[in-house]
Amino acid sequence: MKNNLFRNIIALLIILLGISLILSNIGLVDWGFSEAWYFIYPIFFLLLGLKWCFDALRGKGGWISGSFFVIFGSLLLADRFQYIDFKVWDIYKLWPLLIIYIGFSFLTPGDKRNSKFKIIFDSDDFPNSETMYGKHKKFVIGDHKFNTPNWKVEPMELWNAVGDYHIDFTKAFIPDKHIPIRIHGWAGDIQILMPENIAFAVKAEVKAGEINVFEQESEGVQRSLIYQTNDYEQATRKLTLDLKLKAGSIRINKV
Repeated sequence: MKNNLFRNIIALLIILLGISLILSNIGLVDWGFSEAWYFIYPIFFLLLGLKWCFDALRGKGGWISGSFFVIFGSLLLADRFQYIDFKVWDIYKLWPLLIIYIGFSFLTPGDKRNSKFKIIFDSDDFPNSETMYGKHKKFVIGDHKFNTPNWKVEPMELWNAVGDYHIDFTKAFIPDKHIPIRIHGWAGDIQILMPENIAFAVKAEVKAGEINVFEQESEGVQRSLIYQTNDYEQATRKLTLDLKLKAGSIRINKV
């Protein structure tokens, strides 16, 4: 994905430079490089956003990044043509977009992983692809499912502003090693299904909400719960879960 992004950026910059030179050569514009750049980079943001939105419509990514850059680039262009006053450093004024994205997330059924309006910050919303989650992943909004047959469990550090996690370890391939998993977020639910033969320890915290681990409950404000299986210390294959939410619920069941 990073290679594709870099290639798209280079391609768009070359296209914009070529268009600027053509317009200058035929006398339609009389720009120096600094004047041309003043228009080029807003158009770049706009085209990049349109590219990502088009990818989202084809089901190849989320649309939050694309829509943001379309809006940002359009406002910069409107400033260049003196319709409004909007500079690059005015980007902070777009923070209400987060509220709009949250609203769209509630319109999206949580169990439809293929939805075109799944809101993932870095456009990594690919269906049934647990392999996209590595270390240090951050998302703004979205529901995340780990339930495809034989998905491989690896160390993860995930952060989500608003959204749910559904993790089914009974369908997973769990290597014979210690695997730490950290999931933090603002608001949402974390639901985990554990097989009986796996050793694990969990530290769960919820500022406002409930925690339920194998029928051990803790609910209210500033709740926390620590649990580990009897064989955790001696086991070579084990999970260590660090779960933390500002508001919501954490539930771990076993089969």
